[in-house]
Amino acid sequence: MQVPAGPKGTRDFYPEEMAFQQFLFGKWSETCRRYGFEMCDAPMFEHLELYTHKSGDEIEKQLYTFKDKADRSLALRPELTPSVARMVAAQGTNLKRPVRWYSIPRLFRYEKMQKGRLREFFQLNMDILGIPGVEADAELIAASIDMMRDLGLTSNDFKVRISSRTLLEELFTAAGLDRNSFGQLYALLDRKSKIPQSLFSEQMLQIIPDQGVRKKVEDIFNAQSLKELERTAGTTPSIQNLYSLFELLGYYSFADYTLFDIGIVRGLAYYTGVVFEILDIKKDMRAIAGGGRYDKLVELYGGPSTPAVGFAAGDVVLGDLLRDRGLVPAQPPRSTVFLAAFEGTGMSKVISIASKIRSSGISCEFPFKLGQIGKQLKSANSARSIFTVFIGGEEEKSGKVKVKNMFDGSEELLTEESLPGELLSRLNRICSQDLRCAL
Repeated sequence: MQVPAGPKGTRDFYPEEMAFQQFLFGKWSETCRRYGFEMCDAPMFEHLELYTHKSGDEIEKQLYTFKDKADRSLALRPELTPSVARMVAAQGTNLKRPVRWYSIPRLFRYEKMQKGRLREFFQLNMDILGIPGVEADAELIAASIDMMRDLGLTSNDFKVRISSRTLLEELFTAAGLDRNSFGQLYALLDRKSKIPQSLFSEQMLQIIPDQGVRKKVEDIFNAQSLKELERTAGTTPSIQNLYSLFELLGYYSFADYTLFDIGIVRGLAYYTGVVFEILDIKKDMRAIAGGGRYDKLVELYGGPSTPAVGFAAGDVVLGDLLRDRGLVPAQPPRSTVFLAAFEGTGMSKVISIASKIRSSGISCEFPFKLGQIGKQLKSANSARSIFTVFIGGEEEKSGKVKVKNMFDGSEELLTEESLPGELLSRLNRICSQDLRCAL
C-alpha cells in the first residue's frame, strides 16, 4: 500500500520542524510579553456569517466551510481579527482600555498554493484596541520591528512599508474616482505583485474605465514620498497623521526600519486608516507581516465604537526568510543528560540515578537495553545530550561516576550524591554561553 500523503497545503511537523516552530513561537511570545501584551485565543471554527458579514459572500471561496449536525454553517478560521473583534464586542464596556492582546493561532485558508503560502499555517497576532491616536499604531509597528530583531534580523534584511487608507480615499476622491470602486481597487492593488501586468491592466480598466481618472490614480502610485504627495494634494489630516507616526517611530530609534510606500493598501475591507507591511529588503518574498487600523469592526459586530489596530506575521514566509539568512538555530538537546552504564550495572541503579537527576529539573534518558559503551555513546550523540554520565566501572568502587561534557569533550569525576546539583551548576554556566543548551 502506498503511504498516504497529508492534505495539500499542510505540513507534518517532525521533531526538527517542531523544534524550529517552538523556537519561533517562543521568540514571538517573548516580544509580546516585553511590550505588555496578554495572550488570548478563540475557537478554531466560527459561524460562517462572522466572515461573510464583513467581507460578503465572496469570502466563502477562500474558506473551509462545513455544516454541523444542527445544519449550522461554520468555517475554519482564516484569520483571528474577526474573532478578536467579536470577543471585544461581547464584553461591551467591561474591558478596560486599552486592550493589548496577542495570539498564535492555527489558521486555514483555501487558496492557490505558492511559495510562502500554505492552506494551514500559524500567525502571530498583536492588537491594541481602545486607542484612537497614532501612538497605538507606532507602538504596534515598533513591536513588529522588535519581533523581527529578536529573531536576528536587521534593517539590512527587512523594511516596514507604511501607507494610509484614509490618505488613499482622499486622493482617490480628489481624482474623481467613484467611491463604490474603492474596495475593488484596494483588492486589485494588493494583488499587483502577484499577478501578470497584463491581467492587472485589464482589471484596472474594468474598475476605472475613464482614462483621465485612471491616469490620476496611476500618478498617485508613482509618488515616491509624502512630500511629493503633499505638494500635489496639499496638507491633509491623513498626511499630518503619517508625519506624526514617523516622528514617533524615530523616538523608538526605528527610523532605519521604516519608510512611506503609497503602494501598500492591504486587500481586506475592514482597514480604515494606517496600513503597513513588512517586506524583505529585496521584496523577493510575500509580505512577512501586515496590518493596520480597523476602527469599525468591533462596532460592526454589535459592540461599542472601538478604535483598533493590529498586525499578523505568518510562520511560513518568516521561516523561509530565517532559513535564507542562516538564522535557524541548531536543534536543542532531546535530553540534557544521557546515562551510559558499564557491564554489570543493574537497571535499578540506572533508574535510581535518572530519577534523582529528573527530580532536580534536568531532562535525562538512558538506554532500555544496556549494551556496549560505544553503542550507548552513539545514542547519547543521537539525543544531542550535553552530558554523558558513565555509571559503574572502576569509579563505582569509590562512589563516583564519570561525567563527559559532549560539547567540549572534557571529563571529570563526581560523587553520586552530588551529581544532580553539580550538573545543574555546570549546566547554568554552559547555558549562558551556548544557545544549544536546555534543561
